Amino acid sequence: MSALFFKRFLQRPFQVASIIPSSKALVKKVVRKMDFTGPRVIAEYGPGEGVHSREIARRMSADSQLLLFELDAAFSRDLQRQFADDPRVHVINGDAARLPEELKRCGIPKCDYILSGIPFSILEIKKKRALLEKTYEALADGGSFIIYQVTNELRQHATLFDRAESQYVLQNIPPMFVTVFHKVTRRNGHHRPLRPAAVLSTTNHHSA
Repeated sequence: MSALFFKRFLQRPFQVASIIPSSKALVKKVVRKMDFTGPRVIAEYGPGEGVHSREIARRMSADSQLLLFELDAAFSRDLQRQFADDPRVHVINGDAARLPEELKRCGIPKCDYILSGIPFSILEIKKKRALLEKTYEALADGGSFIIYQVTNELRQHATLFDRAESQYVLQNIPPMFVTVFHKVTRRNGHHRPLRPAAVLSTTNHHSA
């Protein structure tokens, strides 16, 4: 763990959410949810000191792009330093809700994957649902929204997505749920309406 991460946790514990960065085991579980065989557009909400970002950048192709949305200015500066020589990586010191505007500014139609480590459970319900809607709209058909969280409460709110799969990762402090929300390919271009949470088709997988 870097001194910067510990310092930012002490200063903003609710925003940083964890006292230590994600473990190697958690990072591995997360990146295995992504297909890196072709060019990809990937966005990450709340990368912190960049443990997931570095592994994604290491695996993605030369013609892929990674957009990092970090609200904390100190983390953002550190990410810009880390990826200064990588033109594929774009660091945005701002709210994840800016994703649609940033995609438009960069001339990118949609994302293949969106990863989030921000603590959704502490967001008030209207902000939570608004970010979920923007996330869904920013994903390409067939894309995935991947989250790692201490609780799995977001599943009851993410009713825009067609299905979800969760895995519990014990090799992290604290243990985390890794959940993948899928946006299916639409033949007629119609989007799925918001539904009651109970209707969401889900599959649970719990493993270490």
